[in-house]
Amino acid sequence: MANSLIQFRTDESSRIKASSICEKLGIDLQTYMRMCISRLIQENGIPFTMNLNDLSENKAVKAMKTASRIAAANGLSDMTLDEINAEIAEARK
Repeated sequence: MANSLIQFRTDESSRIKASSICEKLGIDLQTYMRMCISRLIQENGIPFTMNLNDLSENKAVKAMKTASRIAAANGLSDMTLDEINAEIAEARK
């Protein structure tokens, strides 16, 4: 299989930080980039989660995700808004 050169630009401080992290992991930056491309192909998509750290630490977001998992586990995740409101009204009685 023929090799192909891929080039891109990044700021120097990012390159230095990334190289330092890779070095601590026992690989070089080029190996890391090849690993990323390989995983992109294997996963047929981005091989890592893409989220905002501040949202993942947000208690309200965590609570909503937990509620969604519980609803799905109990077969309630496909309720309509009217059904949800009826349940709330019944619980408030």
